[in-house]
Amino acid sequence: MPLEPGTHSLGPENGTLSVNTKRSGAAAKAGHDLVIHVTSWKATLEVGEDPTQSRIELDADATSLRVREGTGGLKALGEDDKSSIQKTIDDDVLKRKGIEFRSTAIQPSDDGNLISVRGELTLVGTTRPIVFDVTVGGAGKLSGSAVVKQTDWGIKPYSALFGALKVADEVEVVLDASLTSS
Repeated sequence: MPLEPGTHSLGPENGTLSVNTKRSGAAAKAGHDLVIHVTSWKATLEVGEDPTQSRIELDADATSLRVREGTGGLKALGEDDKSSIQKTIDDDVLKRKGIEFRSTAIQPSDDGNLISVRGELTLVGTTRPIVFDVTVGGAGKLSGSAVVKQTDWGIKPYSALFGALKVADEVEVVLDASLTSS
């Protein structure tokens, strides 16, 4: 279903932006795979009469990431663990710097059900190109994901136990939202 021309707003009120991490290393079974929600973000999707003239902008508060789920591990993930992870993300991983995405090219499929997006992602002050697809469903539903390799943005993946437990370098950023017009 093609998107209607106009300006559409996205944010926590009509969507979920999450980061999914996996664990690696010799002690991986001791850690947790995490689902982390970005709780403060806003995106604008401007759909042009010519869909290739559309654009997407997203801004997220790097200090708004909250662990929602942790699977695996030797013991359940407690509230203290979640708070410690949040502090590590704020202080050591994202360093309290804003997250921004600006599209540079949008190419819809012929049927309008898939949008290929190219753009620039800024993390911890480093801007790099990224490409991902967004699926357009009925009733203005959007879903998509992108793999972000942390080291490409100068981020050192978190590690513990003298490096035996690590967060995998590649994390998945997932968007599920419903469009609202501005």
